[in-house]
Amino acid sequence: MSVLENLSSVRERIRAAALRSGRRDEGIRLVAVSKNMGVDLIKEALGCGVSCFGENKAQEFLKKYPQLPPELEWHFIGHLQTNKVRKVLSAVSLIHSLDRWSLAEEIHRVASETNKKAQALVQVNVAGEESKYGIAPAEAEDFVAEVTRLQGIRLRGLMTIAPECEDPEEVRYVFRQARELSRRLEERIQGLKMEYLSMGMSGDFEIAVEEGANMLRLGTAVFGRRY
Repeated sequence: MSVLENLSSVRERIRAAALRSGRRDEGIRLVAVSKNMGVDLIKEALGCGVSCFGENKAQEFLKKYPQLPPELEWHFIGHLQTNKVRKVLSAVSLIHSLDRWSLAEEIHRVASETNKKAQALVQVNVAGEESKYGIAPAEAEDFVAEVTRLQGIRLRGLMTIAPECEDPEEVRYVFRQARELSRRLEERIQGLKMEYLSMGMSGDFEIAVEEGANMLRLGTAVFGRRY
């Protein structure tokens, strides 16, 4: 299937999942994950109405970024090394993967040099997988409270990654717990506004939408498989 056909299917599935949960799909943002995708394919998606793209490897992203139109909105969704913060921060509008204090300090330091606020989501490892990065849910409140004191960062919400499995229903609990955690953090931390819940990828995004996701990170579902 073409990118246009894939997007048509994805958008219909998002709409149906939103309706099943009593929501409207207008507030659900699609981030097209363009890792391993060539510049021409990204331009094709742009021509199909996609305006927001996500990259998870700094080196690959920084190589592609200058070759693409300036109107693209870029999100960084992967593990970010502190020594790549300066270059990445100048090119992206949102970091999904704030997952440790040392990274928060470096983002704050770099952003403060230009009197800007970096936009970020805290990555939470709800499933407790050793292979995944992220703050443990039990530590999230203390971590988020500390980050909100950093003038160079504006927290916009949470991100989580569910374990891979054949039946997406098996990971529904991950999305549900992330949503509940987001609500608790907003209630308990003064002045915190949790605008985004970034969860759901190509294999499980419909369940994520049903559980409250309003930002989806979709690669294969948009571009098809690339080898």
